[in-house]
Amino acid sequence: MLALGIDPGTAICGYGVVETQGSRLNPVIYGVIETTPDMEPAMRLKKIHQELNRLIKEYQPDIMGVEQLFMNKNVRTVMAVGQARGVVLLAAAQNELAIAEFTPLQVKQAVTGYGKATKEQVIYMTQRLLNLRTKPHPDDAADALAVAIATIHCESINRMRITNDRLC
Repeated sequence: MLALGIDPGTAICGYGVVETQGSRLNPVIYGVIETTPDMEPAMRLKKIHQELNRLIKEYQPDIMGVEQLFMNKNVRTVMAVGQARGVVLLAAAQNELAIAEFTPLQVKQAVTGYGKATKEQVIYMTQRLLNLRTKPHPDDAADALAVAIATIHCESINRMRITNDRLC
C-alpha cells in the first residue's frame, strides 16, 4: 500500500508518501509545498492544487490521509487552512483517490500510542517507524508523514476486520 499524507496549510502544505512492504514502513518522498505571502490567495491555492496533482500522478498512491482542522483562536488561520483542505480534497476527488481524515489526536495515537503526545514525540516516533537517519524536516513534512503512517495503520485495521464496519 502506498499512502499520501497531507498536513494542509496555505503558506506551507506538508506532504509525505509512505509505502508498506510486509510489516515495514518505507518513506518514499516527503516535503512541503510553499507559497509566499505576496501571492494572491487564489494563486496560493492554485499552486497547492497543481503540486498535489503532480505528486498524485507521479507516485499514484492508493489512499490519501488528510489532517482535519483543529480549532484555533485566529479565525483567519482557520479559514485559510480550511481553504487549503478543500483544495487537497478536490485534488483527491479529481484523481479518484480514497480519502481518510484524522484529527491531530488520532494521528498522535496511531504514531506514538498516546493521543496527547508532544510534537517532538511524534517526530521521534515518525523517524523511528520510517527508519530515517535524521528527523524529517520541516515540521509540516514530519506531520504529513505521521498522517501517512496513521492512514496505513487505519487501513490495515480495516482490512483485518471481518465485517464491513470501518473503524477509521
